[in-house]
Amino acid sequence: MAQMKKDNTFQWPEKYQVAVCLTYDDGLDSHLDFAVPALDKHNLKGSFYCTGNSRSLYNRMEDWRSIVKNGHELGNHSLFHPCDGERFDWVRSEYDLNTYTIDQIKAELFTANSLLKAVDGKTERTFAYNCSDYTAGGESFVDGIRPLFFAARSDGDIPDSMNDVDVHFMPSWGVNEPTGAEMIAYVEEARKRGTIAIFMFHNVGGGYLNVSAEAHQELLEYLNINRDKIWTDTFMNVMRYVKKHQE
Repeated sequence: MAQMKKDNTFQWPEKYQVAVCLTYDDGLDSHLDFAVPALDKHNLKGSFYCTGNSRSLYNRMEDWRSIVKNGHELGNHSLFHPCDGERFDWVRSEYDLNTYTIDQIKAELFTANSLLKAVDGKTERTFAYNCSDYTAGGESFVDGIRPLFFAARSDGDIPDSMNDVDVHFMPSWGVNEPTGAEMIAYVEEARKRGTIAIFMFHNVGGGYLNVSAEAHQELLEYLNINRDKIWTDTFMNVMRYVKKHQE
């Protein structure tokens, strides 16, 4: 990645040089069984984006409720995980965003917010775009869903400046079998820019779009050792700071 000139007009709190958000999509058992214990071991907090139809959320709701009480974030990832069916052949026709309307995706996301409020009691929520897709019926719904969420995560390159990044369309790296060294290098690149490194995880320790438990652990150990210079926190907490200091 080419190093860009750092914009020094934005400052992270205390002596932090970069922010890191560890986000986990789809509401999977591996999040409860592998990711959360690893995070808790190092006193680090993550953001977990559950679909409303997650079997893990249904079967282990008390476990999900307890991780929020312990400081982790439960975020909105829709009810049915609709994606662009032209990009992904596994998308069922009824959940193809090309056939959705803006009103339909807004209604689904509002209902998912209601479900998650029943889990953790919170009225403010962040969102992770499913498959990083943001159009319904060919029309962008980024602006249409802003009133529903405090912030939202998509994908994309590390930002060069925090001053003009859109907190409702934050970039992240969707990892797939990364090494610990690759993820640490990603944080170091964001650190050079003084901006943010957001990880989009799915399975931890085995499964689709996986990060191995060993690589995940290596990243967490690095973040823990460097916690005086690297701010690792939930997506919600970091976005609160960014929005406040952009304004």
